[in-house]
Amino acid sequence: MAQPRMTPQDGVAWITGASSGIGAAVALELARRGWTVAATARRLDRLEELARASEGLPGRIVAHAGDVTDAVAMAALVETIEAVHGPVALAFLNAGVASGAGERKPGFDLAAAETTLTVNIFGVVRALAPVMARMSKRGRGQIAVTASLVGYRGLPLSAAYGASKAAMIHLCESLREDCARAGIVLQVVNPGFVETPMTERNGFSMPFLMQVDAAATRIADGFARGGFEITFPRRLAWLLKALRILPYPIYFALMRQVAKRL
Repeated sequence: MAQPRMTPQDGVAWITGASSGIGAAVALELARRGWTVAATARRLDRLEELARASEGLPGRIVAHAGDVTDAVAMAALVETIEAVHGPVALAFLNAGVASGAGERKPGFDLAAAETTLTVNIFGVVRALAPVMARMSKRGRGQIAVTASLVGYRGLPLSAAYGASKAAMIHLCESLREDCARAGIVLQVVNPGFVETPMTERNGFSMPFLMQVDAAATRIADGFARGGFEITFPRRLAWLLKALRILPYPIYFALMRQVAKRL
């Protein structure tokens, strides 16, 4: 039986990585749909600017600065949000970086890899743990985690970034049944290329590049629709899904051709 999706009447939405890109666009889209959105990132000035942009919408955005790499701070932040605004009904764990991704450099950049893996993996789980615990006690809630189509299989120029997103897909697949038993809807968001400050650094042509507002609409629609995976654009998603079933000799032959064009 399908679990109920959360609505603005159930509580507030919490978004990490909300200062720009997909996080900021989804915060505004949810505010248009009547949600009170607690927006989190490290830069309070950017969050306050986002909150002002929501003025006049059916819902609103409230700024709550926080660093997802600090587990104690994340637990305290969730407690503060719920004390001030009410229960977190929908959590969109979106904070992430792509340090070094999309750039061809000699050797392996250890510092960039450590930054990417720390934020993209541990930044998610440090936010996930406190909000999942509170939702479990209430027996209801909805959590969505941003991964990526890049996480389907190893692609050139995305070693650390792709590995971090593959880890998020695996994490959500593994936790799905635990969450379902606790009354929590768990979703994974796998976007393709979206025009954001993060992708501006990519030094290659990005197929099926989407505008960030269109991506935010797809994501918010996915929250309302339910289902485990929210993925877009579908043409790129199905192409990469098909690549997952190829044996290594064929797959690596294709990737050699891809790498030559980057």
